[in-house]
Amino acid sequence: MIKNNSKTTTSLSNPSSLRYRWFVVGIFFAFMLLHQSDKLLIGPLTDKIIDTFHISYTQMGAVTTGALIVGGIFYPIWGILQDRYSRSRLLALASFIWGCTTWFGAIAPTYPWFVAARSSTGIDDSSYPGMYSIISDYFPPKIRGKVYGLLQLTMPIGYLMGMLLALMLGGVIGWRAVFYITGSLGIVIAILIYIGVKEPPRGKGEPELADLDQISQYRFEWKKALELFKKPSLLLLYTQGFFGVFPWNVITYWFFIYLAKERGYSDDKILITMLPAILILASGYPIGGALGDFLFKRTPRGRIIVSAIGVITGAVLLYFTMNVPLENPTLFMVLLIVTALFIPFAAPNVISTVYDITLPEVRSTANATSNFIENAGSALAPLIAGIIADHSSLKEAILYICTSAWILCFLFFLGVAYFIPRDIRVFRNQMQERAELERARESISK
Repeated sequence: MIKNNSKTTTSLSNPSSLRYRWFVVGIFFAFMLLHQSDKLLIGPLTDKIIDTFHISYTQMGAVTTGALIVGGIFYPIWGILQDRYSRSRLLALASFIWGCTTWFGAIAPTYPWFVAARSSTGIDDSSYPGMYSIISDYFPPKIRGKVYGLLQLTMPIGYLMGMLLALMLGGVIGWRAVFYITGSLGIVIAILIYIGVKEPPRGKGEPELADLDQISQYRFEWKKALELFKKPSLLLLYTQGFFGVFPWNVITYWFFIYLAKERGYSDDKILITMLPAILILASGYPIGGALGDFLFKRTPRGRIIVSAIGVITGAVLLYFTMNVPLENPTLFMVLLIVTALFIPFAAPNVISTVYDITLPEVRSTANATSNFIENAGSALAPLIAGIIADHSSLKEAILYICTSAWILCFLFFLGVAYFIPRDIRVFRNQMQERAELERARESISK
């Protein structure tokens, strides 16, 4: 028994062991799950916060807008820092900032202080690129989609957790106390990341470098960062990302109101309809990632094929879903659930593809650039939907924006599918050259 415990302890402290790598995934899963819950708590707690500060919906909207703006500004900052310095230490710092800024929001005595505190939460919201970069150095390309899909599962589950926390505790202990709890968890996670996550050598997850004992330290260089914009497949991925977030934000902001106002659903009926849809949507992340990995082993276009199928299928299914007559709620719910399965397929495959063609030392920057562009799209989507809804209906706004955006994404994915084999081949040659250089250095040192 003692012997088994010793083996477990050793494997959990050995960065090269598979058990340790999944231990890191577990820490990051907890970080993302609790962070997403904290981030999305603001929605279910809105009424209580409005009552506390005696503010309007417009003033409350400024709280979310502020966090989005700050998050957008910090994406490139985090990306560059994480490519230059220790990603694990910076992620621990981000988690600590999350805990502190959430606490500042909880103790804010006035509305201006609350806006400032909640806006500052955008700082840590944009720290994820370093985490995905670390995962790329712990896991080879052939299984990254599964890992990223598992981590992205935390977004819809975190939304549900946030909603449950707000409903169960908000009215009992007050919204401030709820934020005390989530803020404290952020500090706990910061300590866990600081102690438990070791910084892997950049590029260690690539097959060409995996068997090397020593890998030279590669760091961010502006020249390498600018070369990202010379890759046609990456530019197309960035462009589709701008449009790809439109459906997510339109559905997040307006779909519940659509069910209530235009389909006449009660709160209970909305919950019964949306809960299974969100759970199925959550499963779409790991399923899409696994399918992308499966096809990627057979063709360099594999991840893009899964992404393209996901968006075009989502567009077609949403069209039929939104046109189901009001008198047939069962069919509407079934089609909504099926649609929800396909629409996350692209997410884990896009980030995996970004890392399939970018040098390890600029991966955080590459991902942060993608997130920055997506953030610009996310800011526009709810406004455009509101304008269309005022002139027509929420149904038309949701249907027009989502289907149009997904069709555009499908076309961009076709472009990526054309260029991606060449970009992957160039990257693999770069990794092979590095491997040969590292072996030559090892030989000389011996």
